[in-house]
Parts: sequence; structure tokens; C-alpha cells
Amino acid sequence: MWVLRRVYPIRVLLPMPGGWLGQRDLPRSSVPGFSRRWYKKETLPALEVSLLPVTTTEIRQYLRARGIPFQDGHSCLRAPSHFVGSSQVKDQTGAATSFSLFIDKTTGRFLCMTSLAEGSWEDFQASVEGREDGTREGVLLSEAPKAEDSEEVRRIWDRAVPICELPDPEEAQLAQVMFGLSKVTDDTLKRFNVRYLRPARSLVFPWFSPHSLGLRGLKLLGAEDEGNGVRYVETTIPYPGAYHNLFGLPLINRRDVEVILTSRELDSLALNQSTGLPTLALPRGTVCLPPALLPYLEQFRRIILWLGDDLRSWEAAKLFARKLNPKRCYLVRPGDQQPRPLEALNRGLNLSRILRTALPAWHKSIVSFRQLREEVLGELSNVEQVAGVRWNRFPDLNRLLKGHRKGELTVFTGDPLGIHCLGAGLSSSPLAVFVSLAGPTGSGKTTFISEYALDLCTQGVNTLWGSFEISNVRLARVMLTQFAVGRLEEQLDKYEEWADRFEDLPLYFMTFHGQQSIKSVIDTMQHAVYVYDVCHVVIDNLQFMMGHEQLSSDRIAAQDYIVGAFRKFATDNSCHVTLVIHPRKEDDDKELQTASIFGSAKASQEADNVLILQDRKLVTGPGKRYLQVSKNRFDGDVGVFPLEFNKSSLTFSIPPKSKARLKKIKDDNGLAAKKPSSGKKGSVPQNTDTCLGQDPSVNQPDTS
Repeated sequence: MWVLRRVYPIRVLLPMPGGWLGQRDLPRSSVPGFSRRWYKKETLPALEVSLLPVTTTEIRQYLRARGIPFQDGHSCLRAPSHFVGSSQVKDQTGAATSFSLFIDKTTGRFLCMTSLAEGSWEDFQASVEGREDGTREGVLLSEAPKAEDSEEVRRIWDRAVPICELPDPEEAQLAQVMFGLSKVTDDTLKRFNVRYLRPARSLVFPWFSPHSLGLRGLKLLGAEDEGNGVRYVETTIPYPGAYHNLFGLPLINRRDVEVILTSRELDSLALNQSTGLPTLALPRGTVCLPPALLPYLEQFRRIILWLGDDLRSWEAAKLFARKLNPKRCYLVRPGDQQPRPLEALNRGLNLSRILRTALPAWHKSIVSFRQLREEVLGELSNVEQVAGVRWNRFPDLNRLLKGHRKGELTVFTGDPLGIHCLGAGLSSSPLAVFVSLAGPTGSGKTTFISEYALDLCTQGVNTLWGSFEISNVRLARVMLTQFAVGRLEEQLDKYEEWADRFEDLPLYFMTFHGQQSIKSVIDTMQHAVYVYDVCHVVIDNLQFMMGHEQLSSDRIAAQDYIVGAFRKFATDNSCHVTLVIHPRKEDDDKELQTASIFGSAKASQEADNVLILQDRKLVTGPGKRYLQVSKNRFDGDVGVFPLEFNKSSLTFSIPPKSKARLKKIKDDNGLAAKKPSSGKKGSVPQNTDTCLGQDPSVNQPDTS
């Protein structure tokens, strides 16, 4: 029996320039192992430097001031394009080409559908203001595919053939069974130009240029044996960040007003065949909806999102609907009788009937339980998915918090030198949560929290880091060491391999450093959520925004305002925010509690979860630490479990010989161990000079 299981997130080994390798005659991008690439992951720019936020009102005012007519669309403004040359003024029917320029209402980025010129709002302003002397015209055309990519794309495409033209009927039947295409007709596959690459045992989906049949890229869907099933692996050319193919777009008529969006090309085939409606497949599935695709969806008055059969797909559909304008979006809720489209086709279900059950993504401010009952049932039926993304490296944290959920606000608190690398995770519940992690100076909170966030990032949680104390280079070095589980300075020959894998993670860094205003930080976070679909933000730390604010001479009032701003952002954007706050100074012989968080009680009251990294050197000697969950609003479980620092990999782990690894407690005062006073034997003075990535115990005297 073939079992379809989506690999999440898409892990793609990107292609290298050159020809075919000897192993199974696969393209380089499909060969197991590490790949070397030529691109760099984007770093979000600091707003004050290169990214000035622009509002829809400002865009409209500028267009009116310049005498440029425009039309208001769902997510874009449409205007005549001055990038269209005289030879392109008329289309094939002889009608004047008009309003072919799309300007994103949120970011100001533009795209000319005729000339394919594109750029930022600043680029658009420069092109308009320099238009008369011709200095800017034509310089913003989108880049053509690299020669290496074009050669590789053409080589793969020429070697691929339609499944119906395979010489061996048994091979054709096996391919159909592997990919679940038994009920998808040959006519459907030909209409969408789907081919099969025999050496790689992969389906090939083409990416055609909008105004020609020229190939811009490919997606290969490979099948790998895994036990009693099959695992699908996607490979794209070019790399995923530049692969913006709405599969099925060449079949869309300009008069179509309704479309169905899916997360897989196979689902689009099934839907189009069963319903005859226009269908498009998103290039990165449920991971991300690039804003660059929005202009191609402007013509539709009704968009149905049918992205999958699990809670993660449902959450992604609601997130994408906000970007597309929820008033025109309808969502198909996952369920036993509403699986993903291809499975529904294979089970003989009526896909048209399922589409009629799609729910509007937009509703008024007041709803009744009748409108919520199906969503409540969905949470009751998917308890594990509602609990969120689970940690791979911290199983005891899963037993207490159950997972990390979207829309949560995490406060991670500790003394200045102990917090630098704080991080938090995210999960999939729309509930808002505020988590606080406290720890004394030098307790290793920075190192722990970076691993804490990295764990979730490796599972596909799109993460944005804002480190105002520590440079991004230093932070990335620690996270890379934790990712490789070993010190790379001792094995530099493996650096490129691990760096390539680390670069594939959905991880971004703010370029802020030092004091910043809350408005600038929030604007950057909103930009990241919109453009990169970031769903987890780490802010280190709050104190670097308090000195910049001129809200009040009262630092407590300023902190409350900032906490409230992050709380609102997390809820409004269904994005998990981890906020680092320093604790109050406590006596060396006292463990931190929820009340140790600096400022008023607002932070701890807003928090749904409070985590405290307790330093037990006073009791157990150097190197012993415990993580205490002192508040858990999700289901109330609190407790404490031990951690042990591994200096070589800068990671924390559960001590293997610990008898009582997890102990549940009732309140902040019910810790597992009793503390001696600071003057008794075994107490060790704390060293405040512990640095990021350094064993927190190396500067402590040996009390043995």
C-alpha cells in the first residue's frame, strides 16, 4: 500500500551548475548529500536605513500628485505602466494595454505584467521622477534565469516524457500508483504539461513565462521508498526563494473570476479534472505565500483555499486569506469527509459538493457558536496539532507545555549577561500566549534559548531574530554550532556543508543593534510576517527599547506600553513573539520566581507561560541547571526538569542518569530541591562575566 505523506517543511537540495551525475542519472539537485549554492539568504533591512514603511494612503497621494490614474484592487493598486514600450502598447487583440502595473498596498512593491519590470516603492518613485530623461526606464526588468539554471532546466525537460508515452506499460502503471494518479486521466496530465523523469522516478511540473512558452523553471516531485510507504521529496530549479510558479497559470482565462488554490500540484490536477474550475498550486505549499504572486490573483473575485487535510493547512489557509483580502476568500475545512483533493478523488467523493461547504474567511466582529462549532470540533479532534509544534531536543518541555502555539507571546527574563540568546518556539493554536523565562546572571539562558528556537526552526517554523545586544554574526555562530552539534572551528573542512544546510532554514535576522524604537521594531516584524510569513519572532531584549521611547519618564509605564504592543502584535498577526526581559536583582541564595520579572505585574499577567532557568550551582555544584515551568495557561501543567550543558556543542540536554527527570509542582515555591543559605558549604559566588556560547560553569571554583 502506498502511503502519501507530505514532507514538511520542503527540504530541497538545490541544483548545481553542470550536467548529470552518474548516480541513477539524477540531476545534481537530486543526489543525496550536501549541495553547494551560489545565493545568499536575505537579511531583513533596518527600517531607518533602507526600508521606509509606506501606507496605502501615501501611495494613493503620490499617484494623484503625479497625475497617474489608478484602480483600487483587493491587495494591489492598478495603474498604467510606463515600462511598456511603444511596440507593446497594444496587445494581440489590438486593444490598448492599460493598468498593467500592480502596486502592493502593504509594501509598495510593483510589478508590470507586460514588461515584467519589478522593484520596491523607492524604485518606482525613482523611475517616475527620472522618466523624462530616460535614465531609469528599463533598468528594473526582472532578472532572466541564470545560464546554468536554464541549461539544467532544458536538459531535464527534454529527457522527461508524458506518463502515457512511457515504453513500458508496467512502469507507467507503477508511476501512477506511486503518485496516486490512478484516477487522473492522461488528458489532464497533458493539459497541464506534466511529465515523468524516468532516471529519477520523478514527476516534472513546468514553470512557463507569463507571455510565452519559454521555461523559467521546474519542480521535481520524487518518490522514495520508506518502510511500507513512499515519501515525496520536492526539488525546485531555481532555488525555492526564487521559484514563484503558480502551477496552472497558463490555463487561466482573463475572464475567470473564481479560482481554487491548493498546496500541491497533484491536488490541482484532481480538482480541475473533477470540477472544471480554474485551479492554481502555490509554489511553496503551506510554508509561504510570496507577495510577488499577489498581482496574478487580482482578477479573481472569489478565491477558495483548499490546502490540505491537517490543522497546519487550516492555519495556513487563514493566514494566506488575510494577505489575499479575506472578504473574497473561502476556506475548505479539513475533515474525514473533506481530505485533500487528490485523496477525495481517489475515494470517490464529490469534490464539487465539498467546495460548496467552503466557509467565508471574513465575518463580522460578533459571531455565534453555530459559526464556531466546527472549529471547536476541529480542535477537539486534533488535540496534538492544536498543542502546537513539539520540541525534538526537549521532550520534558513537551510533557509540560505540550507544544508551542501561534499567536503566543513569550517573555524570557534574566540578568543582562544571562539572556543574550533567548528564544522561543511556536505552535499552531490561535490562542495568544505569553511565556516568561527567567534566570540569574551567567546561567546560560542565552545559549539555551538559541537552541530552543533553533529546534523549532528546523521543523519549519519561520523565525525572525531581533538581537539588539549581540551581533548577528556571533549569534549565528552559536546557532550553527548547535545545529552541527559540534565545534566547527576544529573541523573547518565541514563548514561549507553545515553552512549550506543551515542556510536552508527559514531563519531571518533583523539588522538592528543598540537602542531602537518600538515602532521601528513592530514595523519590521509586520514586514517579515507579510513578506516571509514569519510566525515566530525573538526580541532580545526589551530594555533596549525602553531608553529610546519618550513616552514617559516612568520606566515601568514605558515597559507596560511596550509589552502591550508586542501582546497586540502577537494576537493580531497570529505570530508567536518571544520577548526577553531582565529580572530584578535577587539575593544570590534565592531562586527566581514569576515575581522576579522586572517591572510591574503586567508582563507576568499577560504571560500564558512562564519559564525560569534555575541555576542550582548552590546545591549541586557547577554545571547543573533546571528549567522550571511556573505558569502554563494552555492546560495548567507546571513543573521542573534538569538540564546539562555540553560545552563542545553549546547545547543543553537531559542528564541521562537523572532518576526524577520531571517533577510537577503546584506553585512557584514548590521547587524540587531545598536551597541552603549562601553562607553554607556548597554555595558558590556567581560570576557575572559568562559570555554567549561559553560554559556557564567554567569560571566557577571547584567545590569538590
